[in-house]
Amino acid sequence: MHRVSFRWNPKNRYSIAALRAVLDFGLVRQPVDGIMLYSFASPQARQVYAEVDAANTDTIFIAGGPHPSGCPEEALEHFDYVVVGEGEETLPELVAAISEGRDVSSVKGIAFKERGKVVFTGRRDEADLDRYPPFKPPLYGPIEITRGCPWGCAYCQTPGLFGRHMRHRSVEAICKYDKYYEDKRFVSPNAFAYGSNGITPNYEAVEKLLRSLSGNVYFGTFPSEVRPEFVTARMLELVNAYCANKELHLGGQSGSDRMLRAIHRGHSAADIVIAVERARDAGLTPVVDFIFGLPGEREEDQRLTLELISSIVKEGGKVRAHRFMPLPGTELANARPEPLSPEVDKLLGKLALEKKLTGSWSGRQ
Repeated sequence: MHRVSFRWNPKNRYSIAALRAVLDFGLVRQPVDGIMLYSFASPQARQVYAEVDAANTDTIFIAGGPHPSGCPEEALEHFDYVVVGEGEETLPELVAAISEGRDVSSVKGIAFKERGKVVFTGRRDEADLDRYPPFKPPLYGPIEITRGCPWGCAYCQTPGLFGRHMRHRSVEAICKYDKYYEDKRFVSPNAFAYGSNGITPNYEAVEKLLRSLSGNVYFGTFPSEVRPEFVTARMLELVNAYCANKELHLGGQSGSDRMLRAIHRGHSAADIVIAVERARDAGLTPVVDFIFGLPGEREEDQRLTLELISSIVKEGGKVRAHRFMPLPGTELANARPEPLSPEVDKLLGKLALEKKLTGSWSGRQ
């Protein structure tokens, strides 16, 4: 049997906690002999590749996570196998096949090289969240309540990783992990879409979940967020009735309707304004994400976004602004970021110095 180890990195601790529930492995901070597992996103890729290439060990390297799933051909220049998409079923099967010396080609959801050519064994069916714990003590993470997203935003890896069909962990399954936390936090592409198709809110499902939980419930805050059009009076009533959070994290992305259409967001700039006003009126501080440098973005689009940001912070809201990064497996994977206009760059810097804005907004970062 091969020794199985996972490369520890605090940035992927949620994935490690979830996979520890389906596979036994040790945690290490450098490559060791045996089977080495890595899960990483695009900002980590270069460092991970360098580490694997420099390893002087007798090791079989397996990669998974957002970046390898989006570009398995690239990852296979450094790794022996790539788990494409969800790993709860695929990874234990692959590790068992390797350890037992069996043919890995029967394992669905992996990519590998055979005689110099990349082989993909086909996509595995979507995982039933109720079958797999969100974590296994002593490793903990937020409770993942939903996977998948129907919107297909051009910059986002979620539909490629998890599909466009929303799947939800049942209230009963979620409550099994209620006891581990006094403060409850959740992972979801849109927390307010719990129990729904991702297009229309399901208030009954959200209320059933919230009223079933004990302790301090934080819903619609990091590490999750919500879509603007889901911020309705009824949803905010539920948050105020059952939750402890005083902030609400929104995905806005742009103040330009032209850009929102271009990236397939499915909402308008006016929807962002309305959501911010509703959150504020309900006593919640809106925290809104924006992306600068989207492909095709013009100076006018940047000004519109900056005007919306200024109005949000003027009224007491908070903003997280990010520089566009092309991610593999997305529609914009091969696109280049547009430069920030000097005026926008200067004003964003001023807001950051005033601590009214956070995030990786600067083109120099």
